[in-house]
Amino acid sequence: MTLPDRLLMGPGPSNPYPEVVAAFSQPLLGHLDPEFLRVLDETCDRLRRVFSTTNPLTLPISGTGSAGMEACFVNLVEPGDTVIIGVNGVFGERMCEVARRSGATVVRVEAEWGQRIDPQRLLDARSQTPVARLVAVVHAETSTGVENSIEPLRVLQDTDTLLLVDAVTSLAGIPLEVDGWGIDACYSGTQKCLGVPPGLAPVTFSARAVERISTRTAPVQSWYLDLGLIGDYVGSARKYHHTAPTGMIVALHAGLGAVLDEGVDTVWSRHRSVGITLQSALVDRGFALIAPDGARLPQLTSVQLPVGLDEGALRRRLLDEYSIEVGGGLGAFAGVAWRIGLMGHTARARNVASFLGALDNLL
Repeated sequence: MTLPDRLLMGPGPSNPYPEVVAAFSQPLLGHLDPEFLRVLDETCDRLRRVFSTTNPLTLPISGTGSAGMEACFVNLVEPGDTVIIGVNGVFGERMCEVARRSGATVVRVEAEWGQRIDPQRLLDARSQTPVARLVAVVHAETSTGVENSIEPLRVLQDTDTLLLVDAVTSLAGIPLEVDGWGIDACYSGTQKCLGVPPGLAPVTFSARAVERISTRTAPVQSWYLDLGLIGDYVGSARKYHHTAPTGMIVALHAGLGAVLDEGVDTVWSRHRSVGITLQSALVDRGFALIAPDGARLPQLTSVQLPVGLDEGALRRRLLDEYSIEVGGGLGAFAGVAWRIGLMGHTARARNVASFLGALDNLL
């Protein structure tokens, strides 16, 4: 089988780091092999450094970012709980659906797609609903390219309400401080700024969140995602739960190593530099940036195309003629917008130049 070599500039996956590609050539180990367990422990330690946390319960869940989302909700939420969720795009909507299926009553705090959620509105909603089990918000809304502000929500630490954050597109792309911002539960995915193929969902839980899980009155509704059971495997007990995807964890170990070797602050700066360059060049070509200044992600740019251009046809020509993938718009932006990713190893100036050169030829 021969697959095409793509420049992956969509909303995910991104191109993997070379260290990750090399990791997949390593011999496969069993999930209880002492050498693999050493790699697993190191991977969890590296995740703590990239998450900026000291949380003991920090690990890669077997599954994509959506599995991380479900793991957070099914472990923290019991039927009848109330949860407050910020909604300004597809993934806020998805949070609402997962919470509903977990038996929660959902209080939505909405903002227009393409606009940031005012964190004070989330705090006001919590004041009006002090029994809320948690407040949940997407840090980097992949459907619109908007960055929601998380740090002001740290005051929830003074309440009984937990703070849950979706960091699928933000981890290793923009500043994220789990401990410093008072985040109680946070999940991500490997296929974005970590520069690893899809297949794992890094998660981290604070001591408050772990206590909430341990004092549930009803069992976690998902056996597979029960963190009490998974924790017995990842922790010192090493109790078998499921067959961990050992090759993927070795690859994540390598991807995290690439990020840490470069330096997390330097990786953030690289993403910001190439993102700003791309966004400025797109504006010069008549594209309109959807996210407003000050709330715009550098690693995921959402733009409306100039009037008269067929976004689907142009996007397909980029793929067919230049082997460059970008994503189409979602929701209200379907058919009129692109989502262009510069994440992980893809976040390089040479890739911006390649994309712009191909775009200019097509235009």
